[in-house]
Amino acid sequence: MNTSDTNNTPQCYSIRSPPFNYTHPINSVYFSSIFSALGITSNLIAFIVLIKSFRRTHNRSRSFFLIFLGGLVITDFMGLLVTGSIVVSFHLTHFNWRQVDPNCHFCNFMGMSMVFYGLCPLLLSATMAVERFTGITRPFARSTNMPKSRTVSMVLMVWLVAGCIALLPLTGIGSYHIQIPGSWCFFNISWNGSDMVFSLLFSLVGLISIAVSFLLNTVSVVTLIKVCCGQDRTQRRRDHEVEMMVQLILIMIIASISWCPLLVFIAQTVLARKGFQSVYLLLYIRFATWNQILDPWVYILFRRAVLKRVYPRLDWSRGSIMTLYPSFQNTIRRFTRSSLGSNLGSDETGETEMSNVTASIFKK
Repeated sequence: MNTSDTNNTPQCYSIRSPPFNYTHPINSVYFSSIFSALGITSNLIAFIVLIKSFRRTHNRSRSFFLIFLGGLVITDFMGLLVTGSIVVSFHLTHFNWRQVDPNCHFCNFMGMSMVFYGLCPLLLSATMAVERFTGITRPFARSTNMPKSRTVSMVLMVWLVAGCIALLPLTGIGSYHIQIPGSWCFFNISWNGSDMVFSLLFSLVGLISIAVSFLLNTVSVVTLIKVCCGQDRTQRRRDHEVEMMVQLILIMIIASISWCPLLVFIAQTVLARKGFQSVYLLLYIRFATWNQILDPWVYILFRRAVLKRVYPRLDWSRGSIMTLYPSFQNTIRRFTRSSLGSNLGSDETGETEMSNVTASIFKK
């Protein structure tokens, strides 16, 4: 699989072979070093914050959410550490890939890492959206005694799915190749044979994950707004869920802005059957890297403990955004009552009817 039949050239060098004469400013040791150092530091800080939050929390739903966030932080950290160390090493030493890696093992490893650590955040974001959708719209569908190990198993399952996709080029579906300027490897974006299949698979999995996140998060937010517009006692119980949804929405927005240009570029290149300039691919890859850099700051900054210090006058325990603007609250309440036949509303009706029946029985 690693050699062609014509000239015994290893497959990862069969389309383009180093060294390359490429001097674009984006191909710089400064770009790579700053991106890697900033991302690794951010994820380390976020991991420490998550551990402290996990130890302090007594809310089961929040503990599940923090496990997902921990998996996302670990994935982003390892992705930047593995791929960043290779790219920075190339820029510092300018080693020749064909001499260091004559059989393409190292190139295949980096290509797998790029695919694995690229898909994992998108798949984890979609999985988190599913978990929050279930927790908010179907609160009784999940067992209250569900062990935390099941959440860990879901994170491991996401890693397994992303790993299986990353391994496909080693089985003949797609192929990993050295990319200009010679500092990294990625799958071959082409409209020929198995390369087209893998390119579309990578692009569609990423775009579908973003679409699922957007759809489920939208439903969850609208349902949560309906609940928060109820009594104050309900609002206090929903504080943690509001915080989790704010973080999840920001994660989704960052992932969409960072990854959509690359995913659309890959799909458009393959379906249009046209070539592309390497500078665009490198630019979109750099753009996607911002997802791993910005994600940690969502967990670091957008917490109630931080927001209370930034704006202490706001009554965070009662969701005073709603109470400060009663007209807005009434408008939202009328909208949600008319547009949503939510299960939460039906549950409240059922509880009211049950209490009335119980009261009448005791009166008798």
